[in-house]
Amino acid sequence: MISTIKRRYTLDEYRALEEKAEGRSEYRDGEIIPMPGGTLKHSRISGNIFAFLKFLLRDTQFEPINSDLRLWIPEHRRGVYPDVMIFKGEPQLNNDRLDEVLNPILIVEVLSPSTADYDRQNKFRIYRSIPSFSEYLLVEQDEAFVERYSKQTQGWLFNEFKGLEESISLDSVGMELPMAEIYRGVVFE
Repeated sequence: MISTIKRRYTLDEYRALEEKAEGRSEYRDGEIIPMPGGTLKHSRISGNIFAFLKFLLRDTQFEPINSDLRLWIPEHRRGVYPDVMIFKGEPQLNNDRLDEVLNPILIVEVLSPSTADYDRQNKFRIYRSIPSFSEYLLVEQDEAFVERYSKQTQGWLFNEFKGLEESISLDSVGMELPMAEIYRGVVFE
């Protein structure tokens, strides 16, 4: 039996590689995990969510950010790129790094077949270590279906939304997100 040795990277090595990389990679406590490219549906859905939130939350204390910015999760030594994050007030930078933030209140992940289980389980568990984090949306690509988790005093409350007629109440920012806006321009086969 032949065993392979996985190379472990320091955080500084990862950051240096990420600054020069053409694609993005997540950092998982020493491992660098390349992120797969997205689909047209994935891009439309995440773009729709970001654009809708950006427009409605302008001139408020909330700011949506797209997937270009890395979220650093200190407790788990992870650097990830959520599809959309919302911040209350100014995003807190990680040690004054302009490419890493620490304090989203809402995170959106558009699910892909290769990442859906990870986004629902391990990633959600890791996100829950962020003190400011209080709302999580998991958005399907192949049907109008969204899972929403909202932090309550007794734990996390789960709701699901199906169909283009529904709207999702985003408690963390005090607004409604219509399913029709999430899936605008998306064709289901």
